[in-house]
Amino acid sequence: RRSSELIKYAANAFLATKITFINEMADLCEKLGADVQDVSRGIGLDNRIGPKFLHAGPGYGGSCFPKDTLALLKTAQDNETPVRVVEAVVQANDLRKRAMGRKIINALGGDVRGMKIGLLGLTFKPNTDDMRDAPSIAIVQTLLDAGAIVHAHDPEGMEEAAKILPDVVMADSAYSAAQDAHAVALVTEWDAYRALDLKKLHAAMAGDVLVDLRNIYRPEEAQAAGFNYVSVGR
Repeated sequence: RRSSELIKYAANAFLATKITFINEMADLCEKLGADVQDVSRGIGLDNRIGPKFLHAGPGYGGSCFPKDTLALLKTAQDNETPVRVVEAVVQANDLRKRAMGRKIINALGGDVRGMKIGLLGLTFKPNTDDMRDAPSIAIVQTLLDAGAIVHAHDPEGMEEAAKILPDVVMADSAYSAAQDAHAVALVTEWDAYRALDLKKLHAAMAGDVLVDLRNIYRPEEAQAAGFNYVSVGR
């Protein structure tokens, strides 16, 4: 029984570590002029590592990874056997979410007071209404703290999100969230957002900044639609 309990915690902590690792590599890629998708593909070809859970983004959330990493930390502390790597993963992931909010702010020149920002995707992953520890929560708070006005759309999560984020205006479509916005940020990789009419999206906006936190679009595709395009690790 002890081993099986630890397997559950250790497995999710290891996957959380892979996610956090590639997110930090993405930051380094941006400084060095590398492409995190190439790096991810390259290291994933090594079958000792594998390609899964190596997609750079705004950090992990949901019901399992945050809970199980913290449970593992508490169990280790109670037994006076610290797990420093997992401690660092939890801290880095918390910082990551706020950093993605600042990434949006920096894409708008560093001052977003009074600006409208449209967020596409609120849940921690697509095909669920689950808002538990979703990166969008910290991203929204960072934007609101900076004085931005946030409108958001999510195919399934807006009812749950409204309970947690009462200061966010929920829009009935992605294009409504983008209407007169200075920037739009893609936060959750719903299939509906992979098929957006980028020219229509751009035409609805007051500005031209598209921040793609899931690397859904190819830079040349977004730029051809008129966007000042910002992605993660590229």
